[in-house]
Amino acid sequence: MQMNTPPRSAIRLTRRGRLVLIATGAVVAGTAVAVPLLSLENAKTEAGRATLVIPEGWRASQVFDAVDKALALPAGTTRNALPKAALKLPDDADGNPEGYLFPATYPLDEKATPQTLLTYMVDTANKRFGRAPLAAGAQRTAMNVYQTVTVASIVQAEAADKADMGKVARVVFNRLERGMPLQMDSTVNYGLNRFTPRTTERDTRVESPYNSYQRMGLPPTPIDNPGEEAMRAAVSPTPGDWLYFVTVKPGDTRFTAGYAEHLRNVAEFNRSGETAKSRAAAAG
Repeated sequence: MQMNTPPRSAIRLTRRGRLVLIATGAVVAGTAVAVPLLSLENAKTEAGRATLVIPEGWRASQVFDAVDKALALPAGTTRNALPKAALKLPDDADGNPEGYLFPATYPLDEKATPQTLLTYMVDTANKRFGRAPLAAGAQRTAMNVYQTVTVASIVQAEAADKADMGKVARVVFNRLERGMPLQMDSTVNYGLNRFTPRTTERDTRVESPYNSYQRMGLPPTPIDNPGEEAMRAAVSPTPGDWLYFVTVKPGDTRFTAGYAEHLRNVAEFNRSGETAKSRAAAAG
């Protein structure tokens, strides 16, 4: 039987599958998810060249900053170079490279420029995303490749670990197929240009094309640059009827199709959080 979305005042999904319970106007928040600081790995390749490492899940803004730092350029140089880069992006992207700055290790040499690095990243994404299995998988889910990259970017942001990616993708598709809002905090926070895993009830009412509480369907663009495992999950989601998920504790993410069961998992998550706070207070 198809389940309707519970009232927003009752339950919501949050980044990396964590969920908070809103009761009497108060938000009981979970443990914050650490966001990686901007880091450049100036390691040496076998040829003795420096490299630039773009991690999975970085946003375009983080990539731009990394390129500026790697090339010792003033902040904003790489972002401003976009119009000149003539990147080969899908028409749906409308010139926005988010989702197509493929996470990988890129060589740096004296000829490297923002344009050459961005082009290298987008060309790499097009080669990886254009492979037959991925293209066929996108067709199976009745999506084009750009939409599939968007799903993969949500999976990348929401999955607590790689083993959960296929299930998170299935939740996304199940909600889309049932006409339910995605209610993913990762999309809300992307629209607000922030990295905090916490989202308030007020945030969920903000007017934004990335507010997946107020708007149906996928956000208009990817929300980060997903890796290949997230892409594979997006084209081959794990079979299941799940509509909800919550990470009760590290390594224990629970997926369910039933709202009542989900509430029990949320209650356990909140109890675990309160216990952890009590222990920390006692230790202090």
